[in-house]
Amino acid sequence: MAARRHGKRPPKALRMSVELPLWRALTGYRILTLVYTLCLVGLSYRYYAHPLVAVAYMAALTLWMALTWRRTTSPERCTRQFLVADLGFAVGGILLTLAVDTHARIMGGGPTLPSIWAAGAVLGFAIKGGWRWAAVASTLVAAANLIERQELARDTIHNVVLVWVASVGIGYVVEVARSSERTLARALQIEAATRERERLARDIHDSVLQVLAMVQRRGAAIGGEAAELGRMAGEQEVALRTLVAGGLLPPHGGLPGAAPTVPHQAGDDLREDLPAPVAAAPAASGTGPCDVRALLAPFARAGVTFSEPGAPVELPAGAAAELAAAVSAALDNVRVHAGDGAHAWILVEDEPDAVLVTVRDDGPGIPEGRLADAEREGRLGVALSIRGRLRDLGGSAQWVSVPGQGTEVELTVPKKGASGASEGGRRGKAGT
Repeated sequence: MAARRHGKRPPKALRMSVELPLWRALTGYRILTLVYTLCLVGLSYRYYAHPLVAVAYMAALTLWMALTWRRTTSPERCTRQFLVADLGFAVGGILLTLAVDTHARIMGGGPTLPSIWAAGAVLGFAIKGGWRWAAVASTLVAAANLIERQELARDTIHNVVLVWVASVGIGYVVEVARSSERTLARALQIEAATRERERLARDIHDSVLQVLAMVQRRGAAIGGEAAELGRMAGEQEVALRTLVAGGLLPPHGGLPGAAPTVPHQAGDDLREDLPAPVAAAPAASGTGPCDVRALLAPFARAGVTFSEPGAPVELPAGAAAELAAAVSAALDNVRVHAGDGAHAWILVEDEPDAVLVTVRDDGPGIPEGRLADAEREGRLGVALSIRGRLRDLGGSAQWVSVPGQGTEVELTVPKKGASGASEGGRRGKAGT
């Protein structure tokens, strides 16, 4: 919508089709074999018993090709009626050879009037309808060839079997290709829908779930009517968390909409129960390159040391903003698990192909398997706010944690992949 208001049309989507090269090849085959057949009939003109009949058939075949050559350029144009008529020209020409050619030439293995052009009609059935259609069409052509030859000659049987096997094989390959194309298209749709769902879930996680958790906790602390309000907020948090997690049951076996049976404990989750989240990074404006240092510098404060290179560290604006949001989420985790007295370090590194940001703390560390357990329970702070963001940018997030020695999170964003990923993210947001 925004692109239309500014007078720009969105880029035209390219339709993926594994059949299109086959249709183009069939069109070329029909044209080339027509030229070959015309030359063959011209060279054999004086040997025919009724040459004028042969000329009339070739004139009709040439006119048919001139009027219908575009029919085989796409599956939409190639209708069943056209295929039947095309096959009729092939079969009719083969049988007409009995009246046109001499008996001696026929028994000697002379070519039929349509010659190898007839195989194009069979291949049209194979590409359009698969191996079953190809088997029927090739059987009709085979029967016409046997009738024309009037005996089971070795060369005729060889040609018949060759056309039958080739057409059926091509038809089967086309059916497999179509099935694979449908599966791939469905997979791409599911991937796009999943990425959009994750993006929306990430936004909800960073805003609504945080507020609901805070209302629940504050209401329980105040008591009275506020406690009832907090209880309702807790129910909605559990239901919304379940929806964000993609239908997983809430923790402790509860049902969506039911109050949690175990209250949240400080440090029980990643980012979910903060009294107040760490201040978000400034939003990147524009679509050009953005200095990552400018977005991460505001995180520096008492207890957080920020180290940066002397030169600008540039990423596309959208990618830089997502990277800053992931760093904010990592600092929130430090506050939850390491406590207010813990110290954190942010290190920015500008590599030739990627931007690396490391967030390290001196807290107690994360117990082994805790991240996986949190994701299974529907607590998606790490899965969405950090890993999800980096994955959408084509990057990665790695955790190194040793009990009693703190936690280190390494965020990597490739410079090449970040541009396309950030553009895709902006298009997805504009579409919603």
